[in-house]
Amino acid sequence: MMETNWALARKRPMLEQRARIIQSIRAFFIGRGYLEVETPHRIPGNAPEVHIDAAAAEGWFLHTSPELAMKRLLAAGYPRLFQICRVWRREERGGKHLPEFTMLEWYRANAPYEAVMADAAALLKLAAETVDNRFVSYRGVTCNPRSEPERLTVAEAFSRYAGIDLLASMSADGSDRDRLAAMADAAGIAARPDDTWSDIFAKVLTALVEPKLGNGRATLLTEYPAAESALARPCAHDARIAERFELYCCGVELANGFGELTDADAQRHRLEAEMDKKQARYGERYPLDEAFLAALAYMPPASGCALGFDRLVMLAAGATRIDQVIWTPLGGR
Repeated sequence: MMETNWALARKRPMLEQRARIIQSIRAFFIGRGYLEVETPHRIPGNAPEVHIDAAAAEGWFLHTSPELAMKRLLAAGYPRLFQICRVWRREERGGKHLPEFTMLEWYRANAPYEAVMADAAALLKLAAETVDNRFVSYRGVTCNPRSEPERLTVAEAFSRYAGIDLLASMSADGSDRDRLAAMADAAGIAARPDDTWSDIFAKVLTALVEPKLGNGRATLLTEYPAAESALARPCAHDARIAERFELYCCGVELANGFGELTDADAQRHRLEAEMDKKQARYGERYPLDEAFLAALAYMPPASGCALGFDRLVMLAAGATRIDQVIWTPLGGR
């Protein structure tokens, strides 16, 4: 017990920085006319995503994100919302992952997704300024949060860092798995026979693209494939891609945002397709949130973003592991 107390005491400077950052974030949103909301942690069904596993809780689920509940509030007429809350995801543990972590999520009605991109970049700058750090860093990689973020499409990033013409493997009718596999193999990423197009996409992104993003300055990675963006609306100029972005800093993904899909029929079809994939891969599926789907008929055009708060603090404080910026170890020991 004494050893545990010493470990907790030793990380006090970073925990004090965490407290200041969360206070600054609240002031940021409240000063811009956002309403702080609280939605249930135990829900009937999460946003279905193939590789995110929800924790069961007495016949319900602990939420992996407050997204669906917050969109219902948008549909009810609340135009600007934010929430800082705990979320749970099974099987996530590592230097950048926790099975229980703090998420910041916000939504803006009648705003393009470029607006929440700007918010995300501003929050990175705010976190660094709050703790008086000129640079943010992670394991020897630094980033200047005051510099204008680089904006790069996913297709541009695949071309630059992997030599892959991603759009050539995509069509309006579906994706060419074998073509992407051949290009990935040429880039040094071997696909297994049972890997889908999405699996190969993820392997290339993780191994060759992500480590190069957000070095020196932040990167806004935009225009994700529509097949990887079940809750985002398609881009007006190309239906193969969607209004989805991620913010990267020091090779670490910090935020994930969308121009929100509000077509209830299209959303139901996409979520059912995601659950079909999850059933085939993991042998389980989650129920759809019917209240959320019903609310989409009333939801205005909107954009939203989810940001990993613990990761933001980790980078702003210069920590090397996410455990260094959480209050107590998991399990309380």
